[in-house]
Parts: sequence; C-alpha cells; structure tokens
Amino acid sequence: MATASYHVIGVMSGTSLDGIDLAEIHFSVNSGKWQFTMGHCATVPYDDKWVQQLKTAVDFSPAQLKQLNKDYTQLLGNTIRSFIHKHRIKNLDAVCSHGHTILHQPQNGLTLQIGNLRNIATLVGEKVVCDFRVQDVKLGGQGAPLVPIGDRILFAEYNYCLNLGGFSNISFEQNGQRIAFDISPVNTVLNYYAHEAGLPYDDKGQMARSGKTDLNLLEELDALSYYQKPYPKSLGFEFVKTRILPLIESYPLSREDKMHTFVRHIAKQTALALPDRSGKLLITGGGAYNTFLLDCLKDYLPSMTLVVPDSKTIEYKEALIFALLGVLKLRKQINVLSSVTGAQHDHSSGKIFKVNLS
Repeated sequence: MATASYHVIGVMSGTSLDGIDLAEIHFSVNSGKWQFTMGHCATVPYDDKWVQQLKTAVDFSPAQLKQLNKDYTQLLGNTIRSFIHKHRIKNLDAVCSHGHTILHQPQNGLTLQIGNLRNIATLVGEKVVCDFRVQDVKLGGQGAPLVPIGDRILFAEYNYCLNLGGFSNISFEQNGQRIAFDISPVNTVLNYYAHEAGLPYDDKGQMARSGKTDLNLLEELDALSYYQKPYPKSLGFEFVKTRILPLIESYPLSREDKMHTFVRHIAKQTALALPDRSGKLLITGGGAYNTFLLDCLKDYLPSMTLVVPDSKTIEYKEALIFALLGVLKLRKQINVLSSVTGAQHDHSSGKIFKVNLS
C-alpha cells in the first residue's frame, strides 16, 4: 500500500483558558501505521476581555451565545490565518479545529463549541474540518472525550494516556476496546485560585505545595457522586461552578490549603480510576509541569512509571490529535469510538468547510 501523507494544522482551545493552541503537523500512514512530526507550534493567549467572556458564557442567553459564536469565529479565523502567515506555512491539506466548549450537557442532548461556523474556512483561507462533538451527542454519546482514538493510533506503547488540562482524562485498552473518560477537574480549579492571587497559574504547584491537606474537605470531594458513576462519563465547567467551587468555599481555609487539598484529590481520583496501577503512564497537558501534582501522583501510584514527554507533546498533544481527527474525517474513517463516548456506534464525525470564493 502506498504511503499517504498529510500536512495540516491542529487547533485547540481548552477549558483552562490558557489560549488557542496551534500545531503544524505532518502525518504519514502506511499499511495502517501512522507517524507524525510536529512543526511550528504556538499558544496565542486570550486577552482579559476574552477570558472573562469565555468564563461567564455558560450563563449567556441564546442571543448572546449566537453573537459570541460569531465574534469568536472571527477571532479564531484571524488567529489561525496569522499563524499560517507568520510561519509561511504552505500547501496545507486542511486546518482541523476543535473550537472552544461553552456548554456541555450531553444528558440533555446539548454540547456547544463556538468557533465552528461555516465562514471559518473563508476567514482562514483554507479548508477547515471542525465541530467534532455534536454528531456524537446526537447519537446518544457523551461527545467526549475524543482524544482516545489518537492515543490508540499514535501512543500505543503506553498502558495509559493521562491528560492534565482544565480537566483530567484517561484512556487505555481493555478487552480489545479503548476506554476513556474524564476523571476530575484540574486547572479549571487550580487556575481559579491562582487568578485570585494575581497569577496566571500556580508555577510548578508551589502555592499548593506550601499548603496542607484538610482531611474533611478531601473526604467530601472524594464523595461527590460523579466519581462513583461508571464510564462513559465527561465533565464540563458547570460541574466546577455548581459543585466543586461551592464545596471548597464552604471551608474557611487558606488559599494554599484549598489548592493543596485539591491537588491531593486529583492524584487520588486518578489512581482510583486505573484498573491496574502498574505499567507506563504518559502525562501531557499543562498539569504535567505541576511538579507537586506529579509528586502526589507518584505517592498514589508507586508501582507505575510516569512518563513526561518533550514540551511540544506536553503542550500540543490535544491539537495534534484534533489534527488527526480531521485527517480521519477527510479519509472518511472512524474518528470517534462508541466504547469511549457511549454513542450508538463508532462514527466519522466533524464538518468540512471549504473556502467561499464568491
């Protein structure tokens, strides 16, 4: 079989609101075996106005959401186009974009990722593959997580793939199926308290490390009903806003103690989520730089080898995998696994928009 190759850009905006991640990716596939190289990568931060809008949009009216979607599509299109021009990227097959999740209520048949309007392709000046989650929810799935098929195809040498972003999610093989689910909030909570202290994030977890564990709060966090639910399951910012933050705030603790306790909670729930606590665990996402969180994970997983890869893979793995999802869509191949999302069947999800030259 001849080798097929693809030159694409993957684009991701996560719930931690760090900014827009863009990664230039070269894929090659030969007899079903995929390889990739990462070219230019960048994270374009949101300004304060956009951070505030994205943080509060969960409470917007339908009319406000419609306008936000238009404005965000313009922002996203211009950001991608500037990235392409800055790095003089030529001969692209597609731009593969996740957009930004505002609402995620799969139990109500609803998920909304803004930035996926049809005019995105014309704004970028390239074919765009996007809006990967909606179809899965219509098929009865959670619409998340979508990254696991990329873990299976690109990172098969690891027993587990853990991403520590706004939320943590895990993926692994079990009985011939890929299993994946969201474990707990991570940077959506830790960044909230770092922002309170006037910091963009807790560098290496130093603030959290300086605190101490409140056992009562830890016990209450661990008892939340989400953690007892079977997979497939996924989390949205609504969970943080309505359950996590009110619970933490009900305790008269220092900021450092709150963060310390929550990091312990993240590590404990991660360990509890693994059916076998041995083997190799790949850790990516912004939380991979939180050395206090890594130390806590080692405490709870003493028999496991924790692998933190190179910085591009840490920071841009989700952009890389959404690039892969887009290529699979172009190839009309399955890019969403029902074993992960709970949908009626595996499917090829996403919309393909072409540049409107009229």
